[in-house]
Amino acid sequence: MANPRPSLTLTLLQAREAAMAFFRPALNKHDLTEQQWRVIRILRQQGELESHQLAQQACILKPSMTGVLSRLERDGLVRRQKSSQDQRRVFVSLTERGEQCFVSMSEGMESNYQRIEEQFGAEKMEQLLALLNELKNIKP
Repeated sequence: MANPRPSLTLTLLQAREAAMAFFRPALNKHDLTEQQWRVIRILRQQGELESHQLAQQACILKPSMTGVLSRLERDGLVRRQKSSQDQRRVFVSLTERGEQCFVSMSEGMESNYQRIEEQFGAEKMEQLLALLNELKNIKP
């Protein structure tokens, strides 16, 4: 029996875990989960989004997104607002407290990116991000 090819999906997960090891301590310090931070970061970058768009961009399943948003709303970091034209549409945005959370975490997160780049190399990081962006766009 021939040896199986290396697993792309497993390697991607292992690389993600290696990268997240740099960021988890800061998330824990701020009492945020990885999913919550993704939501905050995306809303900071994109502005207000419909909940389904946010779920897609954050790679969070819609049923899980409901819980993530409930906790962020409870903590005063996001607000959800139903569309006046269509009550099924829910828009999510950062509150002022959510904006402040992002700003307060940004410096620490940036220093983690710099630590990764020091070990991995700026050029390789640029190449990796470009390749991953290409990979994201392939269709099954």
